[in-house]
Amino acid sequence: MTDSTLVDFSNLSKALQTGNLQFALDYVELLEQTFHKREPQVQAFVKGSMLSFEQLRQIFEDLYEAYPEPESRPALFGIPVGIKDIIHADGFRTRGGGSLPPGVIGGSEATAVQLLKNAGAIIFGKTVTVQFANEGPGPTRNPHHLAHTPGGSSSGSAAAVAAGLCPLALGTQTVGSVIRPASFCGVVGFKPSYERIPTDGVIPLAPSLDTVGIFTSDIAGSETAASLLIEDWKGATASTIIPVLGIPKGPYLQRADRKALNHFYSICDVLTDAGVKIESIDFLDDISIIEEANLNLADAEFAAVHAKWFQTYADRYSEGNRQSILRGQKHSAAKLESYRDVRVNLRDRIDDAAKNYGITAFIAPSATGPAPEGLDSTGDWIMNLPWTHAGVPVVSIPCGKSLNGLPLGLQIIGQFMQDEKLINCAANIEKIKEICI
Repeated sequence: MTDSTLVDFSNLSKALQTGNLQFALDYVELLEQTFHKREPQVQAFVKGSMLSFEQLRQIFEDLYEAYPEPESRPALFGIPVGIKDIIHADGFRTRGGGSLPPGVIGGSEATAVQLLKNAGAIIFGKTVTVQFANEGPGPTRNPHHLAHTPGGSSSGSAAAVAAGLCPLALGTQTVGSVIRPASFCGVVGFKPSYERIPTDGVIPLAPSLDTVGIFTSDIAGSETAASLLIEDWKGATASTIIPVLGIPKGPYLQRADRKALNHFYSICDVLTDAGVKIESIDFLDDISIIEEANLNLADAEFAAVHAKWFQTYADRYSEGNRQSILRGQKHSAAKLESYRDVRVNLRDRIDDAAKNYGITAFIAPSATGPAPEGLDSTGDWIMNLPWTHAGVPVVSIPCGKSLNGLPLGLQIIGQFMQDEKLINCAANIEKIKEICI
């Protein structure tokens, strides 16, 4: 067994499915060694909120006793999972990246967690989030360069997968909190269509936008997890049809760093050489209006969600969260409805563009550039914001590195409720090995 076992979801899953208890115990031994080496530096997990390795060994012994025959083992048999610390999981306290008194923000276990457990997954521990998934970065560092941010707010989940601390993790996205950290940490991030994965048991940030997302090492792993978390998953049927990818040229792309944009266009050249058709179209000329609607809606709904807690525990909120709540309190109900109208209108425009130009998916940089240096900021979310506001599915796949060795991601964007089609498209792009150079 090699270190690659720790981060390769598909191969690990297959080995756990078909192997024996000794393989699992060897895996735990390697995982423990890696954890002691990397976690003190990366700090992906919430301290005191994860299984001990003795507990993990006992769980594996129980699993192999319960499922002695490989053909009877469920899809996520033995897969350790990191859970973002705004998602409730039985046996683990939820802190939400904050310091509110125990029990104040507690709740019933999330359906998403129950579904993973039903599929044989092991809830390994709670991963670090920025405070309430909004503002106030946590201690997590980028595994590729410890002086740089891993992104946010699902910082711990992305970093844990990237560092080989768990092969699968759940996060959430309200603006860019799955796709951006996936890009910064060099892993696959999948944000499904709005409401396709249940959000009960998740501390809300903005209920009109919040979406549970998935981190893995490859598209196949994300598809496996998605098929178990999404009730009506239809299967991403393989297609030999050459995809048509759309580039939303204009002010949206101009928000990306020049070097990141140059890298993106070089990836487009690689895709074209591989036979992929690319259409560059005028789109998102109103990005500033979409940005205003998204951020104001998020602030307002965050203020509403936290109204009671904030009234009692305002001094325990980060300065960024206090300001977010104060801003959010100023928006009228009519304004909020107008911001939600922007969301539906944008979703329709994405559908129209796809039909008019025959586009399989849009593509764009996953972030404005590589992970910034320092931990005070989790990076710019603008590359993710319009797609999240529309509620459409998005995948980020690693596509090479910057000159200083930090990962860069390619963002692939589908149409609303066409997640399966998007996963298939992303899997075909992932096969083009040259994009990772």
